[in-house]
Amino acid sequence: VDSASGRTFPTYDPRTGEVIAHLAEGDEEDINRAVNAARKAFDEGPWPRMTAYERSRILLRCADLVEKHSEELAALETWNNGKPYEQAAEAELPLFVRLFHYYAGWADKIHGLTVQSDGPYHTQVLHEPIGVARQIIPWNFPLLMFAWKVGPALACGNTVVLKTAEQTPLTALYVAKLFHEAGLPP
Repeated sequence: VDSASGRTFPTYDPRTGEVIAHLAEGDEEDINRAVNAARKAFDEGPWPRMTAYERSRILLRCADLVEKHSEELAALETWNNGKPYEQAAEAELPLFVRLFHYYAGWADKIHGLTVQSDGPYHTQVLHEPIGVARQIIPWNFPLLMFAWKVGPALACGNTVVLKTAEQTPLTALYVAKLFHEAGLPP
């Protein structure tokens, strides 16, 4: 998506200093547009109203697509972050997939409860989505931070606005594309 200003910024290969890509440079207007779109998706979209089982199935498909595309993601993570390919391919991507399987399992296991109260009171705890989760992830572990922050928020039925580090945005963009393919609503 283009930024409101039309400005872009470069992202670099940290090993060579060469420009890999130019990406949309967000400003306050773009942040407001993203948060408003996520709020509208929460208020009017299907995600928070889906059954927990349906959310779980989509999150599992997300994990499966990441696993299917793990070679491309490992190469992209290496290119954009400068870390060794083996670290991305053999440690971080398998953990990303396991984390999303884990969070998908949460979706239908978060239940409310009734708590005994004194007097004529009835106390009930209800777990429900709360809205838009705003997530900021650093440059050093973009894939794992994505999983640790986005996974629980989605499992609970929230929508997400994610701000990546300017140095390492490419894997998050690729994963977002895969999640859309998996059926995660926009």
